[in-house]
Amino acid sequence: MALDDCIFCKIAAGQIPSRKVYEDDTVLAFEDVNPQAKVHVLVVPKTHYTDILDISRRGIDDLGAMMRGVGEVVRAKGLEKNGFRLVNNCGSDGCQSVKHVHIHVLGGEQLSEKMS
Repeated sequence: MALDDCIFCKIAAGQIPSRKVYEDDTVLAFEDVNPQAKVHVLVVPKTHYTDILDISRRGIDDLGAMMRGVGEVVRAKGLEKNGFRLVNNCGSDGCQSVKHVHIHVLGGEQLSEKMS
């Protein structure tokens, strides 16, 4: 996929609007347009990495920045008291629908114990 076809690259560049929750020089966090929980925020690096394996090879500092972004989202959404879930889908068997690494932050309600 060409980077100019990546929806998350376009959102990070401001070409497609989003409901931002957190942003710094490295990452952007925004509300998911198809939420699976009361709180559902995506944390993405502004640099394109295909998946978690790609960022772990080429962008370990950006991976750390994503985790910092997760913390900012958790605090902004008030999830630190009752908890939350982090999800990263990788590859077709992992149901990764957008080929740009991202972390789902889910919470704001009791989540199912079932992970599938």
